[in-house]
Amino acid sequence: MKRRITILATILMLISITSFGQTTVKEFKVGHIFYVSLPDYMSKTTGLNDASVIQFKNSVKDIAGFIIEDNKEELDLLEMKFSSIDDFYENFIKDFLIKQKNRTISQPVSQMIGNNKFIECDATYYDKDSKMKIYYFVGIVETKDAYYKVLCFGGLESKDKYKADFQKTLYSIRD
Repeated sequence: MKRRITILATILMLISITSFGQTTVKEFKVGHIFYVSLPDYMSKTTGLNDASVIQFKNSVKDIAGFIIEDNKEELDLLEMKFSSIDDFYENFIKDFLIKQKNRTISQPVSQMIGNNKFIECDATYYDKDSKMKIYYFVGIVETKDAYYKVLCFGGLESKDKYKADFQKTLYSIRD
């Protein structure tokens, strides 16, 4: 009896193996690895932006930021083809903080470092809840495979104190 069960189990196993063996498979790379350097006073966090791949803040300095990755292959699947980083930037910035009172956006500054293209600008608006002006450092990076949006923010006084660190974060991105 044990012998029949063993033979039956072996036959079922061989049948299942051959049925899997007839199906061809294609391997996909899932996820995208990139590198970024953050100031050592920033800590990783959550709750700032659900679409971001990394979020960071310093509660004492009252500043925070996050990075959103837009993979070019995924954008193509959504039929969102951008001809340049300028097109990607314009598509993003036209609606950024659009509903905020006293919104201002500075002229963008572009540069190329290595194979990566960068655009940065400053944005401010008046927040009626906190009764203060909020400052955003906005940076866009185009690499071979993706666009990255770097958004760092705090009170308007943060601009003079931390903008250089926000820029270092932007220009450190590479994949």
